Amino acid sequence: MKSFILAAGLALAASTVSADGLISYTSEDSFDDVVFGLENAILDQGLVVDGTSHVGEMLERTKADVGSDVTVFTRADVYSFCSAKLSRKVMEADPMNIRFCPYDIFVAEMPDGDGKTIIGYRQFPEGPMQEVQALVDTIVRSAIGMD
Repeated sequence: MKSFILAAGLALAASTVSADGLISYTSEDSFDDVVFGLENAILDQGLVVDGTSHVGEMLERTKADVGSDVTVFTRADVYSFCSAKLSRKVMEADPMNIRFCPYDIFVAEMPDGDGKTIIGYRQFPEGPMQEVQALVDTIVRSAIGMD
């Protein structure tokens, strides 16, 4: 069944790169299926999820406290992880690459998104960090069945 879901995601996923460096893919897969795919794609790279930020829950829980009635996301989480080998490599090239670690991938479902799920990450700068971007992009694409 999962292979059927991944095949559907492959056929219907679309990617975008925004002017401000956001790389995202939109999938017909459910939020839960994309999260499942993401967690497995991270593990398949021999990595571990260091943390999950439940951004959507936090925004929903606190909206009245900050004087809002807007639901930004139906669901939204950010997954953080790191690669010791790759992080060492990019930080040996420039110790200030520490600012990019850990690496984050978000998964979000919008209230008006017709059940589609968005998965993405911030673009990394040219140079050594492009190897990290390639890893993160591979993980994202794998999560929605594109790789």
